Amino acid sequence: MTATDILRDIVAAQHSGQSRGIYSVCSSHPVVIDASIEQAVRDESALLIESTSNQVNQYGGYTGMTPVDFRDFVLSRCRERGMDENRIILGGDHLGPIPFKSEPADSAMDKACAMVHNFVGAGFVKIHLDASIPLGNEILAKPELVARRCARLCGVCEEAHVRMMLKKSFPAPLYIIGTEVPVPGGSDEVEEGVRVTSADDLEETIRLNRDAFFRENLHDAWDRVIAVVVQPGVEFGDRSVLEYNRRDARALSKKLSDYAQLVFEAHSTDYQTVPRMKEMVEDGFAILKVGPGLTYAFREAVFMLAEIESELCTLNSSMIPSRMLETIEEVMLSNPQYWQRYYTGSEEEQAFKRRYSLFDRIRYYWSDGRVKASYDRLIENMHKNDIPDTLLSQYLPSQYRKVREGLLRRVPQDMIRDRVQEVVADYAFATGMGDRYNSEIT
Repeated sequence: MTATDILRDIVAAQHSGQSRGIYSVCSSHPVVIDASIEQAVRDESALLIESTSNQVNQYGGYTGMTPVDFRDFVLSRCRERGMDENRIILGGDHLGPIPFKSEPADSAMDKACAMVHNFVGAGFVKIHLDASIPLGNEILAKPELVARRCARLCGVCEEAHVRMMLKKSFPAPLYIIGTEVPVPGGSDEVEEGVRVTSADDLEETIRLNRDAFFRENLHDAWDRVIAVVVQPGVEFGDRSVLEYNRRDARALSKKLSDYAQLVFEAHSTDYQTVPRMKEMVEDGFAILKVGPGLTYAFREAVFMLAEIESELCTLNSSMIPSRMLETIEEVMLSNPQYWQRYYTGSEEEQAFKRRYSLFDRIRYYWSDGRVKASYDRLIENMHKNDIPDTLLSQYLPSQYRKVREGLLRRVPQDMIRDRVQEVVADYAFATGMGDRYNSEIT
């Protein structure tokens, strides 16, 4: 079964009344990728991994990776962990002119076209076309213009697939459309609430995109549009989460029955509870995106190990402390571009947010050389000094239980990865892809 078959089966299941979905891991962090792969291996399920156009593009994005680099990065880690590559689905998220939005529209769209060509040429099969952002001096990108730009991007994707087929057989890409996209990484709108996409807006989005595709003779490509990004009424802010309320989304959910080829894709589902995520899948939001929630779990585990290290330093004066927390703060202050516009308030409030905000802007700094050196020192200290059960129970109680039961090794990297995997397991359970209660580690 190909990646496209897996996704199409989910769409068909939804319209036959089954509550089936898939979670989308939108992250480039190695520990997040590894935890997700290991969960999929355990569940014997497919795994959807996506990168955004800011993370990965023809210029390297903020990860320094092109689409080919990201593909090779993911597949190499799959091979290391015994994951069947045929069950890996690679996706491109927010593919369009977003990274080039400050440039004139023509230039931005030319670069966006080159980018989507690279994504499809690298074997990405799930393509979210997003041209919703104003470009250059534009005040607002009108829906008709957004649809035309998405159709143009789709045409380039189709051309890239034709070129691929000249070399070897490869599934045609599946497309995601939709302009009601939550702000990537969370939004302070959670304090005021968000507007659920209306059934009328959904209908208009589909009509405008279909008409634009047909004008470009992309009829076959339109048949491969499988989902629409909508706002189901979920979001997260600095320190709170707007939970899914299925009553608010009832009209939107009901409207989906008019479109047998489509399901909904929901962004910013990070930090939703398992019951709410299960309800979302039941209501047609079959693709649940998660990113910051996974790196937030990584950050929690690292910080807990740093607290353990601090306690151990009082018992061992020869230990060289990692200064993990201090180093991250110093690096974030010296290079504020990834957090400054997100974190407002007094200096004390900003300092608190840098560490604990659900936006998790720390995720942009783990690859910094100084942060990596502190992290490596922390891991080394944890290896060289036995972690007492009392401290493990105090700071990582879930991992402590698994260590006691023989389900998890007393190895710092394993415990960090396990903390991330607990979040992935919740998504697997909510989408029907796994049993989160079956957490035995072999």
